[in-house]
Amino acid sequence: MTDLFESFARRRVPGAGAEINVAIGGNGPPLLLLHGYPQTHVMWHRVAPALARDFTVVAPDLRGYGDSDKPASDAAHLAYSKRATAADMVAVMERLGFASFRLAGHDRGARVAHRLALDHPGRVERLAVLDIVPTRTVFQRVDKALATSTFHWFFLIQPELPERLIGADPDFYIEWVLRKWSRDFAAFAPAALAEYKRCFRDPAVIHASCEDYRAGASIDLAHDEADIARKIECPLLTVWGGGPITKGAPNIEAWRERAANVTGFPLDCGHFIPEERPAETVAALREFFAR
Repeated sequence: MTDLFESFARRRVPGAGAEINVAIGGNGPPLLLLHGYPQTHVMWHRVAPALARDFTVVAPDLRGYGDSDKPASDAAHLAYSKRATAADMVAVMERLGFASFRLAGHDRGARVAHRLALDHPGRVERLAVLDIVPTRTVFQRVDKALATSTFHWFFLIQPELPERLIGADPDFYIEWVLRKWSRDFAAFAPAALAEYKRCFRDPAVIHASCEDYRAGASIDLAHDEADIARKIECPLLTVWGGGPITKGAPNIEAWRERAANVTGFPLDCGHFIPEERPAETVAALREFFAR
């Protein structure tokens, strides 16, 4: 992947129960970038090098994804809760020498970022979330249209079935998902697409990613309910495209229920903002995180 992350170093860094695969590059204030489903840190390949001119960019694979460890799952799905994954990220940044940092997440990575900002408020200086609204909000407003466009939320939480079906043809599944949620499939670089497929051919990745969604429909909601009276304290930027969760949603209003200081705007693209609109993503993050 050196062609996609030229000048970035590769490291494996102990997290809080999983060893995390990390790409690190640049100079300046630390900026942590968290990827979404069904991807890896490679989804930032058009964004990270540009941001590395102004920031020390840390782009990990979340636990269970890419080349990071895949901890054993448990009945309560705690191992893949956003709290556990967020703790990995705090530990990684601590080991890299960063007590606090700027934070951006897309999709599942943004849900990890949301939990990280709640559990570790002193760590996050500014937070950007790309193409999501809070998990609790999604489940509260499910209707026919949302259930149809986000069927995977309910498919992936089923026991055993998704692992067997996805595992039968993971390459087809990856392409199907990327085509369904993007506006232009050509936005995915062939090398990046090959990397997503390589990783998803591992049954452990398929299982871990299902556990991520199972946690989202169970223990993550319990954690959110316990924190319902708390808000994210740092400035929050929400940027959304035409993904299944955010299309037609009151994105700023949804985040103002969960954060004290919210700004945001839409982009004309599908769900995969950093790959479909990289220049706009870089401009938005650079301007927001430079404050």
